[in-house]
Amino acid sequence: MTALNILKYPDPLLKERCEELTEIDGRITAFIRDLVDTMRASPGVGLAAPQIGTLLRIIAVDVTPRHPGMGLVVLINPRIQSYGGGKTVREGCLSIPDYTANITRAATVTVKGVDPEGTEVELCSTGFEAVVFQHEIDHLDGVLFLDRIANVKIDLFRRKIKEL
Repeated sequence: MTALNILKYPDPLLKERCEELTEIDGRITAFIRDLVDTMRASPGVGLAAPQIGTLLRIIAVDVTPRHPGMGLVVLINPRIQSYGGGKTVREGCLSIPDYTANITRAATVTVKGVDPEGTEVELCSTGFEAVVFQHEIDHLDGVLFLDRIANVKIDLFRRKIKEL
């Protein structure tokens, strides 16, 4: 298991647009293992490649520790095909650990991408899992949840620090 360091805002890599992958080789497979290991070693339910310093279009999502979902999903070159509904949710980020914010997201999404075996997949997701897919795909375009805040004075919240 290799858990890597998660970049923190304002690291400039977090604002970069990631490159699409054209082939899946041993290097990419090893990186995916590290991405998943890093996500599982963190308190988060999703992680994107740029958050660990690699500008490739790869995400890992697994909301099942907190909510019902599809289990572990790793997607290469993911893109949202369709959005449905809307809802405002309290969102946080492993790269911005001191804050959360109210963000408006689609309630349902259809996501298309390639799995680690190279098979094209299309997934329909709702609720919290749909929000996580949107959040992680945003990372691939250099978009942070801070960029989606409608009103900083009303919608941005400092996390309470838990004492040991």
